[in-house]
Amino acid sequence: MAEFVRLAGGRALQDQLFELGVEFPCGGASACGGCRVRLIDGEIPVTEGMRDALSEDELAAGWRLACQGQAVGTVTLDIEQWSAKILTDESKVSVEPAEGFGAVIDLGTTTLVVEVVDLETGDVVSVLTGLNPQGRHGSDVMSRIEFDLRHPGVLTALIRGALGAMVAQAAGGRLLREVLVCGNTVMHHLFCGESVEPLSHVPFASPALGARLFDGVELGWNGVGRVTLLGCAGGFVGSDLIAGLVACGMHEASAVMALMDLGTNGEIAVGNRERVVCASTAAGPAFEGGRIRMGMRAGDGAIDRVERDGCHVIGGGAAVGICGSGLVDAVAMWLDMGIVAPSGRFADAAKPRRLAGDVELSQADVRELQLAKGAIAAGLDLLRRRMGLEPDGISSIHLAGAFGNYVRVASARRIGLLPAWDVPVVAAGNSAVRGTRALLLSPSRREAILDGLLGRMEHVELAADAEFQEAFVENMLFPR
Repeated sequence: MAEFVRLAGGRALQDQLFELGVEFPCGGASACGGCRVRLIDGEIPVTEGMRDALSEDELAAGWRLACQGQAVGTVTLDIEQWSAKILTDESKVSVEPAEGFGAVIDLGTTTLVVEVVDLETGDVVSVLTGLNPQGRHGSDVMSRIEFDLRHPGVLTALIRGALGAMVAQAAGGRLLREVLVCGNTVMHHLFCGESVEPLSHVPFASPALGARLFDGVELGWNGVGRVTLLGCAGGFVGSDLIAGLVACGMHEASAVMALMDLGTNGEIAVGNRERVVCASTAAGPAFEGGRIRMGMRAGDGAIDRVERDGCHVIGGGAAVGICGSGLVDAVAMWLDMGIVAPSGRFADAAKPRRLAGDVELSQADVRELQLAKGAIAAGLDLLRRRMGLEPDGISSIHLAGAFGNYVRVASARRIGLLPAWDVPVVAAGNSAVRGTRALLLSPSRREAILDGLLGRMEHVELAADAEFQEAFVENMLFPR
């Protein structure tokens, strides 16, 4: 169902809408059109930037860019496409009983998850989700880095304040003995107030990858004892992936498996209890609907499934955009139909093709998907070779994150995102939250688990690897 909001004039729409959860994928540069809102009542003048991103038909229908909008008096807006679900995880893990309560935080580039946990039983007693407030300054880690270098400390204050408020709300007056936080390397640095400059250029090697301890009082988090930000493996491989390895059991497995977290910052690990190789690859936000002209996250109004006889829309209403799983389905179907060639080009013409309602995909959208899937597939292939494995040497692939939870495996294989060989693919859900909770509830073994994993993890810097560049070019093509 559409969600209409009424906003006052005299204050930038970007500021008002961000407080309501609207995302600004390009940080307000007007390059992507991802912050579209539809004017129901009132006046928002059309700017040149809006004309660059939106068609005349869309402008006539009331669509505007929130990042550029300035209301003339009070306006009513339709923000239906931004009602999205955030993946959580409350499944049981083993527990060493202790008194009191604790919490775990998944500090994602896009989304935030806070779980309050009963340390005696291991039960999750409260869950709170939200959007990362840093998102108004860019949807990916590189845009956050660029902003922090220009405005040091702003993003640190934003995320500490937002998480402190979420923890307090989720705790509901309970005192929290300990909070464990996981996140990728950039989120780690921004939370800690560490310089992100080493992460702004090759070889992306930071000297500040270790775990960090804070006192709740130091962060301004009342009622919170110790706050531990888990350490990173290297480059852009953070503690979210390390927690995911714990959740899927790679640290104890004899067979070689793979874990792929297909978010804005694509992280991949291949290994078992003896050796793990890992890497991050800049997949970009295409899997979450970013940089796709009519892309959106998986919420009401998003096309999440595409078949030859029609599209499925989350919430059952009219389609207003398309999320990552729908994008993969559409391109997979068009490859089978000959509409898209293995090169990625539309077979007939470069004009956009309509899916449902006003939702369409362009040649540029398909190219964004190619870049994302090419980077992920090349990363997996290179790590497999580093392990000395044949193409079918991985026993299972675990897909973490919201996109991995909903994408159809057959479609992902068809576009070459996943290997063609018949390897079992497991939806791992929010493995970062689950693994962090497992570590919270295993205080006597936590250090040994983390030290053991980090001690046998080999980080591969793909950006500086000539083999990766060759593999990336090969994997840009769609399979015939």
